[in-house]
Amino acid sequence: MICPHRRSSDGLPLPPTEAEIRSIAGCPVKCGKIRKRLSNISWWMRLLCQRVATRANHEDEESGHFFQDRFHATRIVDEASLLACAAYVDLNPIRAAIAETLEQSDHTSVQRRIQTLTADRNDARAKLRDSFLAPVSIDERSGEIGPCVSKSGRRCSDKGFLPMSLEAYLELLDWSSRQIAPGKPGRTPKDVPPVLKRLGLDTETWCELVRDFGRLFCSVAGRPDCVDPLRSHRTHRRYHLRRRARELLTR
Repeated sequence: MICPHRRSSDGLPLPPTEAEIRSIAGCPVKCGKIRKRLSNISWWMRLLCQRVATRANHEDEESGHFFQDRFHATRIVDEASLLACAAYVDLNPIRAAIAETLEQSDHTSVQRRIQTLTADRNDARAKLRDSFLAPVSIDERSGEIGPCVSKSGRRCSDKGFLPMSLEAYLELLDWSSRQIAPGKPGRTPKDVPPVLKRLGLDTETWCELVRDFGRLFCSVAGRPDCVDPLRSHRTHRRYHLRRRARELLTR
């Protein structure tokens, strides 16, 4: 269905025929190739970007390249960078002046989490708005080590990813959005949020990490003492940490 051989008159993919399925299932080489593609993030991103570009160009009556650059993956190596990356993604609509609040930030995980958090107890459907997302909080002391496959079947994992509660994460996002949103310069609160103290980040450093995460980090994100010992799996060379990122994370 992802790469159909046949389409309907309106362009929608048609289900494969029994003959098409047998031609794949009966050929170990073809079956192995397809399975490898399905687990390849580069192959998936190529298909995703191609469809988005085709649709956008059709709507705008344009042609040619739609995305400026090829996608890249940034390796996250410590908690401070993981938290900054999560906030960077969830605050994108506010940074782009598309939304003013977290609740208005369409197509973000934080909006789904808020909708579930504020849903009426009797509204079972609303309670499932974020059921496909991994939980925010992780219990580092008593939680399971290794993968934690979801028991509900609605998401990949039941393991959280941040050493803080969802409420604390929302408070941090709300505070951060007031510092960087256009037209909302905000002010530094009297007391720095506990999570920043725990991660060793001051308010100015935190704001710059969230605002410029994509510019500060390329192939790897983390503190210098976490990044410097690492080697690339492919070339076995040291990772390069940009100067400004190194300055921010060694204060």
